[in-house]
Amino acid sequence: MNIRERIEALRSAMRAEGLAAYVVPGNDPHASEYMAAHWCEMQWLSGFNGESGTMVVTLDRALLWTDSRYYLQAGIELEGSGIELMRESDIDCPSVPEWLERLEVSGERLAVGVNPEMFSVDTFAAWSEKISLKSVDLIKPLWTEGRPAIPQDKLSPYSADFAGETVESKLAKIRKFAGERLKVKGERWALVVSALDEIAWLLNIRGNDVEYNPVVISYVVLEADKCTLFVDANKIDSPAQNYLDFNNIDVQPYEAVFDYIASLCGTVLFDGARVNEALYEAIPASCKKINTKSPILIDKAKKNAIELEGERIAMRQDCVALTRFFKWLDEEAFANDQTQTEWSLMEKLHEFRMMGENFVEESFGTIAGYQGNGAIVHYAATEDKCAEVKPEGMLLLDSGGQYLDGTTDITRTVWLGGRIPQQAKLDYTYVLKGHIALQTARFPRGTRGNQLDALAKQYMWQAGITYGHGTGHGVGHFLGCHEGPQNVRTDNNPTPLEVGHIISDEPGIYRTGKWGIRTENLITVVPAKQTKATTTEDEWLTFETLTLCFYDTSLIEMDLMTDEEIDYINAYHVRVYKEVSPLLSDEEKSYLAYKCAAIER
Repeated sequence: MNIRERIEALRSAMRAEGLAAYVVPGNDPHASEYMAAHWCEMQWLSGFNGESGTMVVTLDRALLWTDSRYYLQAGIELEGSGIELMRESDIDCPSVPEWLERLEVSGERLAVGVNPEMFSVDTFAAWSEKISLKSVDLIKPLWTEGRPAIPQDKLSPYSADFAGETVESKLAKIRKFAGERLKVKGERWALVVSALDEIAWLLNIRGNDVEYNPVVISYVVLEADKCTLFVDANKIDSPAQNYLDFNNIDVQPYEAVFDYIASLCGTVLFDGARVNEALYEAIPASCKKINTKSPILIDKAKKNAIELEGERIAMRQDCVALTRFFKWLDEEAFANDQTQTEWSLMEKLHEFRMMGENFVEESFGTIAGYQGNGAIVHYAATEDKCAEVKPEGMLLLDSGGQYLDGTTDITRTVWLGGRIPQQAKLDYTYVLKGHIALQTARFPRGTRGNQLDALAKQYMWQAGITYGHGTGHGVGHFLGCHEGPQNVRTDNNPTPLEVGHIISDEPGIYRTGKWGIRTENLITVVPAKQTKATTTEDEWLTFETLTLCFYDTSLIEMDLMTDEEIDYINAYHVRVYKEVSPLLSDEEKSYLAYKCAAIER
């Protein structure tokens, strides 16, 4: 079926169910950022291949909501399909539930169908306040030809030598939390876990089911006396089964989770922001239901000493790869009139990362944005749609790696040659100053990320410039490159920054058609040294910079820099050279020494 035929087939199914509309979000049952192709239902129905979008089909219209990152792409991919593009950032664009609410006829709500596996409990409840939702999966009977299977890659144990904590210890902590939530001591309880990164962390397992994320498609139900993993049997070989048996983890088929939940009694705990509505609907009416923020999410975010040391090791490997890449870019890439593209640069960087010890895969799709493409936030070049890169102008490179030791995410913006426009130097320096201000911040315990966000923006604000994306996101340990609950952005996130949290520090400036500039390091929260000037008993915190890689000092407008900022860059470059040079050849050491040379007015 083509796109129009798929939509008409869906309408026929809607009529049979008595539905006025059907919603297909770009989600999977596990609230994942990146999905296995099996669940790309929005993409299959619409022909739009962006990572973020929601499709709404009525009996006479079809619409797709997406954000500003994908307007250009959606305009091209939806052409001729009859699907209307809804631009989420437009002032007059209603949200999906607001738009559906307007379908009421004579004050009567019309039924809207959704697959409850693709909606979190919280989202389903919020939408239900505005519209009448009916839980029904209409896509599965339609998408029978060519639908990718659920991945069958093997489950792998993840050694406590890397994780820093045993499964036994983690299960004990989560069981203690669950017990404290009960009003009746000794009452039976169960905790439902569906987020793949939480399951991977809790059971110290990893997999290869989702691109860029070393996770295993599965569910977990944890109880006081047992832990059950719901996963396809084909994913478990003999060593994996021995590992699960050793840790007293029962195994049942992936789809059996619904019947298992239906058999529970007592209290059932779940995180409504991450557990899907279908699992919630399977809970018996006789059970007491407690919607609570996942204790796994909270514990996972606070990295232990072994995890943090692993991150430092991974950062050194990453800097080796980047040093080799930038040396190649400066000295070889354009020699003898070689042609380079954004795609060829991405491939070359991947080649260098693959040489690193314990490297597994990239942590997200590399963003290589040359000149104006760098101004497109989350730009994604493809082999057949990418710009030629010349030895002049601006290149933004946002990339990362998944190592057994940890997860990296770094952005560097570099000038490739020619005269540097004064505005480019000003922009780069505003970004760099904000970047330094955040990672050198000192703050009392209890401070939230949104309270620090303005530190990274202060200099560009004074120049009348800002950016729309978050300044910092949480980062997993050999898990998702983006994780919560902590972040640094304007939104009011009640989660305070705590020792062991890792966040990114990535302010940016984007000039349409000219260039994009972003500078990103990963930083972790650590205790700050007390000073005699402290007037309260508060515990003070600061950041340790984890990322190791030089900045492009040719882009710095020195007149804007303070002495303290210059000293900071020089000290950072001394550290980069000291930690990374022992892993390089003599030629590579010389190049790194040149890039880390001290700067002065």
